[in-house]
Amino acid sequence: MRSFLVVVLLAPTVLAAQRPAEPADSSPPAFGHHVPVPRAVATRRNGPIVLDAKLDEPAWRAATPITDFTQVDPDEGKPASQRTEIRILYDDEALYIGAKMYDDHGAAGVTTRLVRRDATFDSDYLDIEIDGYHDHLSRAMFQVNPSGAKSDQIGIGTSCCDNSWDPVWEAATHIDSDGWTAEVRIPYSQLRFSRDSVQVWGLQLGRLIKRRDEGDVWSFTRKNEPGGPSRYGHLFGIHIPASAAHLELLPYVVTKSAAVGGASGDPFNRHGRPTMRAGLDLKDRLTSNLTLDATLNPDFGQVEVDPAVLNLSAFETFFPEKRPFFIEGAQVFDFSNHSCNFCDNSQDMNAFYSRRIGRAPTGASLATDNYSYADVPDATTILGAAKITGRTSRGFTVGLMNAVTGRASADVQSATGVRGSQEVEPLADYFVGRVKHDFLNGNFVAGGVLSGVARNIDSTFAPRLARHAELVGHDLFWSSADHVYDWRMQAAVTNVSGDPREVLLRQESSARYFQRPDRGGGNGGFFSNRLDSNATSLRGGGLYTRLAKESGSWFGETAFDTRTPGYESNDYAFQTRADYLFMNANAGKVWTKPTSWYHQFIALGGAQTIRNYEGDRTQTDYHVFAEGTTPQFWNFMAFYIDFPSSIDDRQLRGGPAVRGAHGHFVNSYLSTDSRHAFVANVGMSYYWDDKRGNNPNVNAGVTYRPSANVSVSFSPSYFRSHNYAQFVSTVGDTTAKSFYGTRYVMAVLDQPVLGLDTRASVTFSPTMTLEVYAQPFFAAGRYHNFEEYVAPRSKDVVVYGRDRGSISAARDADGLVSQYTIDPDGAGPARPFSIDNPDFSQRSLRGNAVFRWEYRPGSVLYVAWTQSRVSDAPFGDLDFRRDRSALFAARPDNIVLVKASWWLPR
Repeated sequence: MRSFLVVVLLAPTVLAAQRPAEPADSSPPAFGHHVPVPRAVATRRNGPIVLDAKLDEPAWRAATPITDFTQVDPDEGKPASQRTEIRILYDDEALYIGAKMYDDHGAAGVTTRLVRRDATFDSDYLDIEIDGYHDHLSRAMFQVNPSGAKSDQIGIGTSCCDNSWDPVWEAATHIDSDGWTAEVRIPYSQLRFSRDSVQVWGLQLGRLIKRRDEGDVWSFTRKNEPGGPSRYGHLFGIHIPASAAHLELLPYVVTKSAAVGGASGDPFNRHGRPTMRAGLDLKDRLTSNLTLDATLNPDFGQVEVDPAVLNLSAFETFFPEKRPFFIEGAQVFDFSNHSCNFCDNSQDMNAFYSRRIGRAPTGASLATDNYSYADVPDATTILGAAKITGRTSRGFTVGLMNAVTGRASADVQSATGVRGSQEVEPLADYFVGRVKHDFLNGNFVAGGVLSGVARNIDSTFAPRLARHAELVGHDLFWSSADHVYDWRMQAAVTNVSGDPREVLLRQESSARYFQRPDRGGGNGGFFSNRLDSNATSLRGGGLYTRLAKESGSWFGETAFDTRTPGYESNDYAFQTRADYLFMNANAGKVWTKPTSWYHQFIALGGAQTIRNYEGDRTQTDYHVFAEGTTPQFWNFMAFYIDFPSSIDDRQLRGGPAVRGAHGHFVNSYLSTDSRHAFVANVGMSYYWDDKRGNNPNVNAGVTYRPSANVSVSFSPSYFRSHNYAQFVSTVGDTTAKSFYGTRYVMAVLDQPVLGLDTRASVTFSPTMTLEVYAQPFFAAGRYHNFEEYVAPRSKDVVVYGRDRGSISAARDADGLVSQYTIDPDGAGPARPFSIDNPDFSQRSLRGNAVFRWEYRPGSVLYVAWTQSRVSDAPFGDLDFRRDRSALFAARPDNIVLVKASWWLPR
């Protein structure tokens, strides 16, 4: 399809740009650093090495040890309290690191835990960070703790870091009477670097001593100074011969059995009969710095479940990506460089949200609403996907990705027993291309992005989906030579094209509400904000810019962010709102010198304001924030926000603007020292306003680690909201002249929410783990005092039956209110109307158990069991005993999945 051709056409151009650089000078030049950094020389391996953490081979004795380490914590700037020796070897295939971490307390001074890969260690560990491109921006991070648990992350450009990256590397560790030892082998095939035969890499080495919470580094940077790859030391002396492309194949098979509840007599219920599928993932290192990832018949069934949430807003809930193909290397495609010291209600200008690919079919209602029985696929089938990521020798960071999803159809059966098929999603092609180029040793970066989707739309989907949608964006980043000040900018233009009925839906969506009757006629042109039922396209623009002082004792920022009313990127990205102009300013100070009551402390204050394109001020807030660490390594945080009353142009969901209440919000958090077997935290917040709205919230957590390889955590949370004006419904009424012929029915909403998240993990070895997660979730909503606003741009309301008109309730056979009949003006000319009782009680249980075994390097076996239960009722309150019984009485959906993959390097 269109975007696949872009990949095919651009790939040769990218590859052609790979010209060998001049041989690196082995003398110690500055390499763009504004301050001196340490240097080390790798030694060619001369003789065999066995990865056993003994470091007793003659080859190690030939390498010069790195021993000069400095504390970042707890005594910043002082020499490390314990001696560390690190040696570096290389051969034609890999880099070797041998590290001896001495400890005055011997083995008793070493703190360790056995955890799954990429989990938080909460123990001693060795840290190795490599900037193979030596561009002062990129990093590959490898960490190992004394139990042999591993973690790895990657960052490209200004993004850091992606811990979904799982390179194939080896590590051996051993604890002895002197401390502990680590021996590491990292194949070049897992790294990205220039095509020079003689390499100069950026390098950072570090060590954490958990019993002291001491962090030691080789290339020292103070905590209030910019760090990262721009301050790495230099590694010289590695000679890598030119080699053929490196190919990795990852075939897989998966079997899945699903026992899912359905309607009685459902002919499509498979009652747990297993299904099987197979596929192939391919990784081809086209050059030392460009990688092709492709997949055929991919398995994109995520192992980890999404949490249950209660969403009564008009906006979509965001869930993070959890599918390996998409999260690995995602930072290459990142366009959301939005950052702030403190900001509220400002949204990233993201250009790509991968969960749009393979999502649940958007036309499911075509099957479920029109047939007695329907078997709708859980997700749209992804026929194939491919991406090229990496960095050229001329300083270009590139990412190209294309994914094609096939037509999805549901098996259906009519009331008369006639079976057929109903299409529920059309063929679609998703594309994103990202390129960045850095100058001035990484202090100036310019980039661009193109993303979008094209669909094969017929008359069925023409009113539902856009034929095509795209975004073109540009970003700039500048940092001063000392990395104290920086400036960033992003700009983008979006377009959505399709049937006028579909474009009208976009115009009327919660992101913009063009139909709002007090908006006026709007403006035409390229960035039109006019409600137009004949329009076949919708266009908009966005801009974000920020100037900040990022380091030093004092820091600060000022930013501007805007989306024009027609900005729309939801077909391929994630967006909740448009039509705003955001401005903020913040200033703060950090104290890094420990005292008797804090180890580190940060305080900040600032303000922000948001206006729409009509000039209405839709939000203002003034805030103060503080966080720190006590000498006992407890962490604390607190902030306060004052929200003066402002115009709310979304409260009536397409109706005229009203005024919001003057509100206040406080939040606090406290956590104990993570070095102990028991670790606890508690957070509390409270919102209140001048209309008697309030929202108390408390959440807590406790983690118990009875042994080095077992962890159990329990995190309950309770939220209660009293909202004085929750949107309920709209009713046409010609007598409601001040509201343009519509009544906007509101109500007081009392809403309790209880969550009981529980996690447990057992790690049998660094490559074998069992994890269990369960989330009982209870929520309820009771609507009462049905009301309406007295006038547009007012925050005052009148209650039906008390201040105006009358209200009566009809009850069902169980005595529960089923419907309300409202006469909005009593003896006046308005006609009575009825609304269904919106009260609800929701209960759900989501959980899974996942066994993961990396039975050989790069090859993994998964066994996963997922269960979900859902129960709803119109009670409107939360009764734990009743709701718990109803939840466990509900029929569960069970899914068992077994997946095995084999890593085949070529």
